[in-house]
Amino acid sequence: MKLSREAAQDLLAEGKAAFVGGEPSDACPYSRLGGREDQFQYRYWTRGWSMARSDDETARPAPASTGH
Repeated sequence: MKLSREAAQDLLAEGKAAFVGGEPSDACPYSRLGGREDQFQYRYWTRGWSMARSDDETARPAPASTGH
């Protein structure tokens, strides 16, 4: 894999799709302890997963206040 902006975007999309598919964050298929390429893939996959989670959380309405 070439470490490029396009590869990073693909990994972000892959991580987002994993979140939408219900996969947990630790289901990343890449190793954070591997070589340079593995770390690159891990970093952007998990970033995509986190971005999708944040988007999901902000899209949900806040719970109504009970007034206490």
